[in-house]
Amino acid sequence: MNIPQSSFPRVVIIGGGFGGIALAKKLSKKEAQVVLLDMHNYHNFQPLLYQVSTGGLEPDSIAYPIRKVLQGYPNFFFRLANVEEIKTDTKRVKTNIGEIFYDYLVVATGSETNFFGNKGIETKGMAMKTIPQSLNLRSLILENFEQALLTDDLHERDALMNFVIVGGGPTGVELAGALAEIKKGILPKDYPDLDTRRAQINLVQGGDRLLPAMSAKASQKAEKFLEELGVNVWKNIRVTDYDGKRVSTNTKTIFDAETLVWAAGVKAVGLKGLDAEEMLCRGERLRVNHFHQIEGLEDVFAIGDVAQMESEDYPHGHPMMAQPAIQQGRNLGNNLVRLLEGRPMKPFVYKDKGSMATVGRNKAVVDMPNFKFQGVFAWFVWMFVHLYFLIGFRNRVVVFINWVYNYVRFDREARLIIRPFKKQNRVKRDNLVKN
Repeated sequence: MNIPQSSFPRVVIIGGGFGGIALAKKLSKKEAQVVLLDMHNYHNFQPLLYQVSTGGLEPDSIAYPIRKVLQGYPNFFFRLANVEEIKTDTKRVKTNIGEIFYDYLVVATGSETNFFGNKGIETKGMAMKTIPQSLNLRSLILENFEQALLTDDLHERDALMNFVIVGGGPTGVELAGALAEIKKGILPKDYPDLDTRRAQINLVQGGDRLLPAMSAKASQKAEKFLEELGVNVWKNIRVTDYDGKRVSTNTKTIFDAETLVWAAGVKAVGLKGLDAEEMLCRGERLRVNHFHQIEGLEDVFAIGDVAQMESEDYPHGHPMMAQPAIQQGRNLGNNLVRLLEGRPMKPFVYKDKGSMATVGRNKAVVDMPNFKFQGVFAWFVWMFVHLYFLIGFRNRVVVFINWVYNYVRFDREARLIIRPFKKQNRVKRDNLVKN
């Protein structure tokens, strides 16, 4: 990899997400050589991916070059690489561009969509965990409406305008709300020769309420907001299969839809060499102790979505969100400095700063540790928090200007088919929804 020799211990970080970046910043001016590996050269602000999918933002507004994040820091090196295997016996990381030796290794690979082994949904449905996936979804949504203009078959046209979102967590709720606003304020103007009132947004949740990780009040309010926007909320229904045309469930309800977005679960991004049974937990997460060390390894750590640190308050590990990853990255950075200085490490204690979700214009729900609120004020809080955690001054300014423009004009001008995503073998439908 052409990394120079150094007298400083080498810390290799795999993953440039929230945790990996937070850790690298902590070590940036310390006596350590930091090497960050990622298959992309940018940090992706995942909480706003749904806005890329729905034309509210361009992808470069929520992405930031990793090299620029840590620009000017001594002893920092970035390599664009795909990690293939961890060799813990020789303390080496094998990648597609070569091998690298480490003194300390940190796995911060994050998470990916979990289809729970359903190949039909995985191959025919749409995920929304990366920028390329979000651009594919944006193209598919727009292409479906273009295709709907070309057919004179009513059932086929309805299926092209039918959207099924599986998963009632923040991602599913926010995407459903955004699509509902597009249906209400943008589609009638873009497609005056198409009866866009027939477009349907269906949010399918396997449990008995939306946003199960938030308070009951937030759940109820979010559902009310969605219903006011015209979203069809289906609870206690599990999607069992999708053939690209028809969505099957565990009930008699069947949806004919050209677009299925799977937001029903995530799993850790695993690595060969760290896949021993004693290391793995539910969702393929790596079991770590309170110092972030992987089970059975003293010099290999894991943080963020990929790590499961069990405690009395979090028996299944911390939430797979940005805040735990950031806090873990900072804590591990401090602990590695302590190790280098011969001092004992400090256990990680998660400080829950709350959770939130937006449902649309002037509609959001916020759960803070000491109080909870919904509505317009919650929406402004949601915007401020997301702007604050965006990396890069330019990105904050661009996103803020876009939000102000979209709010004033009730528009989303990034609805562009930049990279076509054609679904093959379109066929006519018998009907839209059967009960």
